[in-house]
Amino acid sequence: MRLLIDIFLTFLKIGAFSFGGGYAMLPLIQKEIVEKHQWINFNTFKDIIGVSQMTPGPIAINSATFVGYKVAGIKGSLLGTLGVITFSFILVTIATHYLMKFKDSKIIKSALLGMRPALVGLIIAAFIQLGKDSYVEIKAIIIGLIIALLSFKTKLHPILIIVISAVLGVIFYSI
Repeated sequence: MRLLIDIFLTFLKIGAFSFGGGYAMLPLIQKEIVEKHQWINFNTFKDIIGVSQMTPGPIAINSATFVGYKVAGIKGSLLGTLGVITFSFILVTIATHYLMKFKDSKIIKSALLGMRPALVGLIIAAFIQLGKDSYVEIKAIIIGLIIALLSFKTKLHPILIIVISAVLGVIFYSI
């Protein structure tokens, strides 16, 4: 029972203190589930990110569902998911009311503008952390560069980009 409560509270904390979407949440998710609680190792964390990107829904919810299930089965999955969405649900409900009321406030507009660069910084930090462990060999670097080039230069759908990266992985790592 204590483990289920820990799962709920951990993902409640992640949901409460992570702003800017899934990528900005990655450093906090990693710190809590890999480093603090040691529910999974870093390689499994990287796999969760990959699976979370390929499955429908936000990364935080997908990772809460996956980690909760891995640690405590279906109950852990449900409580992890509920934990990560609870604060956002409450906050969005309250914020919508007040944002509509004060939508023209210079302070609100300024606060939102001030948060944008911080969120980009969190995403860059997550990229660097994942990149250090993901790009350790030339094959991974080549795949990463090909995918980055395709992403920037074409209008290919992200699902097709993921399929192409999987095919490249099979080609490069089967040889």
